[in-house]
Amino acid sequence: MRKIAVFTGTRAEYGLLYWLMHAIKHDDELTLQVIVSGAHLSAHHGNTWQAIVADGFNIDARVEMLLASDSASSIVKSMGIALIGFADALAQLKPDVLVVLGDRTEALAIAQAALIMNIPLVHLHGGELSQGAYDDAVRHAITKMASLHFVATETYRRRVIQLGEDPSTVFNVGATGLEHVTRTKRHTFDELINHLQIPLQKPYFLVTYHPVTLLEKASKEGLVSLLQVLDDYKDYHVLFTYPNADNGGHEIILQLEQYCKGSSRAFIFNSLGFQNYLTAVAHAALVVGNSSSGIIEVPSFKVPTINIGRRQQGRLAADSIIHSSDQYDALKEAFQKGLSPAFGEICERTINPYGDGCVSSRILSILKKHQFSKTKPFKDMEFINETT
Repeated sequence: MRKIAVFTGTRAEYGLLYWLMHAIKHDDELTLQVIVSGAHLSAHHGNTWQAIVADGFNIDARVEMLLASDSASSIVKSMGIALIGFADALAQLKPDVLVVLGDRTEALAIAQAALIMNIPLVHLHGGELSQGAYDDAVRHAITKMASLHFVATETYRRRVIQLGEDPSTVFNVGATGLEHVTRTKRHTFDELINHLQIPLQKPYFLVTYHPVTLLEKASKEGLVSLLQVLDDYKDYHVLFTYPNADNGGHEIILQLEQYCKGSSRAFIFNSLGFQNYLTAVAHAALVVGNSSSGIIEVPSFKVPTINIGRRQQGRLAADSIIHSSDQYDALKEAFQKGLSPAFGEICERTINPYGDGCVSSRILSILKKHQFSKTKPFKDMEFINETT
């Protein structure tokens, strides 16, 4: 039986991997191994490893890595700690294949370990752009270490091939998170507020604001502008989720917790869990912030997204996405547009460019039969033009 190790380091990434992990676990020809690290093991971020266990998955390796500080140098040191732990975990588990998703520094660290230890790497969601964060470079670096690629759109498939990858190893399967739209049971709104134990009322905004790691000043100014605009909508409740464990994240958390302190309309959670998050999306008036989820998954719910600043610059976006600068006037205009009946009609007609949500079965059929090579050639553009 082929042993498939799946790595996850954050709540959001785990949500995207859930149905693939479920499919591997229940396949008679495969053995699932789960490697957990990063924010999952942090009490500050909600100890989200517990949700993985509650979902019926066994955690085969836990690798502590996060330091208390979130400065750039601390993130690098955390990666070094992670690399040591991943070397031990992979040596113990001896997987036949390692699956990673996206562009996190944790994923970069374990990809490096797999490369040197000659473990074939499968990469999900390569070829995308997010030019306001160093995640962009991390994503492309992982692509060059991977032997098999599952991407979310044909544009991204072409971009991975452009990076020199063999076209026969790059498959457009759609975005993994969209499988939740068709398969994951959501709560009712009343069930949601019972789970969260807060007096949340409609209408409300769902807000996730991450650090803009390449533009620290813009990140801070954008948050100030966002909170000012939220103050203009006193009749709307606000549900915040924590930012990623990136450099600058602690400062954002402090500002958001201060904003919510003593408020009867603003609430913050370090982790909603993906079932609560999907339910919150479905009932929100607007999804606001700079998370990839607002661009990739939210359009399938026919809910408007306001994408702030440059963090997600370069991603394909549906008609339901309103791109705004991080300046107050621009953000206020974006809110007004997003809440208008005319834009609501546009959202209802939106077609998500990231696929139909039938993803895990496509990946599994390829993952089971693919023959991994010890080496891979770099495919020059002349070859690519002749074969695609």
